[in-house]
Amino acid sequence: MELLRFSVFCCGAVLFGIVLLPVETNTSMIAIKQLCRFCDLQATTCLGKGICKVDCDITSICPDDNDVCVSIWRKKDNNITFETVCHNPANPLYGLYLDDYNNTKCIMKEKKAKDSKFFICSCSKEEECNDNIIFNPHSQVGPVILVSLLPLLVIAIFVITSFYCYRIYSQQGNPRKKGKPLDNTDKHPIIDNEGSDSSSTHANNLNHNTELLPIELDVLVGKGRFAEVYKAKLKQGSSVREEHGFETVAVKIFQFEEYASWKNEKDIFSDADLRHENVLHFLTAEERKGQRQYWLITAYHPLGNLQEYLTNHIISWHDLWLLGSSLARVVAHLHSDRTSCSRFKVPIAHRDIKSSNILVKKDMTCCLCDFGLALRLDNSLSVDELANSGQVGTARYMAPEVLESRINLENIESFKQADVYSMALVLWEIISRCSAIGEVKEYKPPFGNLREHPCVESMKDSVLRDRGRPEIPNSWTSHAGIQMVCGSIEECWDHDPEARLTAHCIAERFDDVEYLDKLSDCSDSEEKMLEEIIVVDEK
Repeated sequence: MELLRFSVFCCGAVLFGIVLLPVETNTSMIAIKQLCRFCDLQATTCLGKGICKVDCDITSICPDDNDVCVSIWRKKDNNITFETVCHNPANPLYGLYLDDYNNTKCIMKEKKAKDSKFFICSCSKEEECNDNIIFNPHSQVGPVILVSLLPLLVIAIFVITSFYCYRIYSQQGNPRKKGKPLDNTDKHPIIDNEGSDSSSTHANNLNHNTELLPIELDVLVGKGRFAEVYKAKLKQGSSVREEHGFETVAVKIFQFEEYASWKNEKDIFSDADLRHENVLHFLTAEERKGQRQYWLITAYHPLGNLQEYLTNHIISWHDLWLLGSSLARVVAHLHSDRTSCSRFKVPIAHRDIKSSNILVKKDMTCCLCDFGLALRLDNSLSVDELANSGQVGTARYMAPEVLESRINLENIESFKQADVYSMALVLWEIISRCSAIGEVKEYKPPFGNLREHPCVESMKDSVLRDRGRPEIPNSWTSHAGIQMVCGSIEECWDHDPEARLTAHCIAERFDDVEYLDKLSDCSDSEEKMLEEIIVVDEK
């Protein structure tokens, strides 16, 4: 009789499993975006052996449904770096196609690279699977066997536990022994779970369009025409070490009416080719329907924007070089049709370059932000589509042709030339607060004689009618490096767009100045040594 009861119990367990099976089948059909570690190039102590952690402190929801997690380990000379990204395996990455992304583990494969040791791995099916890196998969045979046997072990424990519970239940008195009918109310939750999508909660936790991240807004740090920016705390969840708990981020909040600006900036940020050390690091985007708001969540830089920094600080020539060269590099990166790895990309015009849209990083380099007005300069765009972009930007920083609404729409280079004009005004602001020019006056923006927010008509009078530009005093040119920058600025804000330098050219000039400074330092040292030798000889 006991054997018969146990058989009935086991049959019930099998039926229970059959009832659950459709729920699992349905939930597996719901697409969940990949969650990956996502950091720029960063130094590492990993020697390329065994298992390593990439030590990336940023987790990102991949923008594309087909994206997988990727980690790249490089060694060039004595420099070892990790790079972690989301990537669609249908597209090449550094000229290679991913072939192992269906793994749950990130197992490194060596690839050929010029003058460097290069390993790459990709994975999916598991959150943040590109955080733990395996360089020698043969050493993982034991763990793999253990993982393979784990389901059998779980089944065995379940059977033993079920039999033990059955025995205890029988000893305490089964209601069926007394002729009572089996209470079927325990089945109701199964029906309810089947009716409600049991995987939706998990999907929402990963999909930034449905489930909202746990964010606590702190203080307002910036306000513009389209959005407000807050310093905030982001609770990463169980994957974050307890001692950290929160990560400081910046949250840019757009009101419901500014959807177009939010979407444009989100789409620009979602372009993997935009990534650069001097572009604001993008984490994710959210649609907060309950608050009728749209959010962009990015890295936070405590030094604030460049305009605020220059207002409160006088900088050295070295700081000027760092700020100016990094600004030129990032604008050149936007305008280029190639990535640093020579892969094709679509050029981007920022169209609102100004000191308040540039953040200052802790290493005193620039970090370009606010891409709400940015334009992808795709060759497929028609003249009519470009014309619909309108007269955009901030009047104080608008190029003459933008103020006059006469930009050449048949040449996408004209949008880059307008960016270069705006960049020249920012470089002028940086120089105006540098101690190397001698007497440093209180900070004033370009065309500081005009009101705080001049209108387009006021700027037309100054820039078009009077051909005015910010003053460059003779005292500024006494320093050789600043003299070069001032000369470049004058070429960049030329009234004729075709006569302006490119951002790439400005970046090269900054590099040349650094090289000359180093040569100058060497020459000074040699002169001092020669003087000491002469003094010794005379004695």
